[in-house]
Amino acid sequence: MTTPAKPNTPLPALFIGHGNPMNAIQENVYAAAWRAAAAALPRPKAILCISAHWETEGTFVTAMTQPKTIHDFYGFPDELNQVQYPAPGSPELAERLRSLVTSTKVRLDYGYSWGLDHGAWSVLRRMYPQADIPTVQLSLDRSQHPRFHYDLGSELAALRQEGVLIVGSGNIVHNLRLLQWDAREPYPWATEFDKLAEQLILAGEHDRLVAYPALGEAARLAIPTNEHYLPLLYILALQQPGEAVSFFAEGLPLGSISMRSVRLG
Repeated sequence: MTTPAKPNTPLPALFIGHGNPMNAIQENVYAAAWRAAAAALPRPKAILCISAHWETEGTFVTAMTQPKTIHDFYGFPDELNQVQYPAPGSPELAERLRSLVTSTKVRLDYGYSWGLDHGAWSVLRRMYPQADIPTVQLSLDRSQHPRFHYDLGSELAALRQEGVLIVGSGNIVHNLRLLQWDAREPYPWATEFDKLAEQLILAGEHDRLVAYPALGEAARLAIPTNEHYLPLLYILALQQPGEAVSFFAEGLPLGSISMRSVRLG
């Protein structure tokens, strides 16, 4: 059971390794971990999700009152394609976010192009199955460098004080080209980078995580494209001095996917 947030206490912020879309409907250790993570939080007034699956030219935030459930994948069972997550939107939160961000122009999306993609609803339906918490998504500007995304994330810190749960959804290691459905163990480079990321997160070495190409060959293989990695940077940017950081899920299924999930606060 969730409890109300204490006044002036920032809500924790989460990065969730979402992995295979089937995690949305299959009962496994990850679904259980996401449920437990939500149960350990005060009930948020609203949710802001930064998902790997909404890349744009420029920065957008959903501002419709009823975002649609987007099934942005193919080749999966009909059961998954039938899932709906009818959480309300929040034009007010979208406007508040736009007012906080000064490093770039944030455009409001009223439903012409997006809604809630599976990076958002696959985890939120486990965390808040009643779909009764207003939810918005922030897009990833594909034209920008990692430092831009980290700095933008830091501008969102006030939302934590206002009862907004900020969730980044992606994967620290995400190499679909080398994915193996029948993998018995992860690639050594996947384990190497996952453990290095763990160490750097615990040490608060955010600059090294932002400059991930300098972390070597394991980083290159773990992050062949960075859309699944960038949501982590948004969450790390929210960490306050002395704030605790912990992990509530981990694992390297399919050989080349890290399910490591991070909690701040």
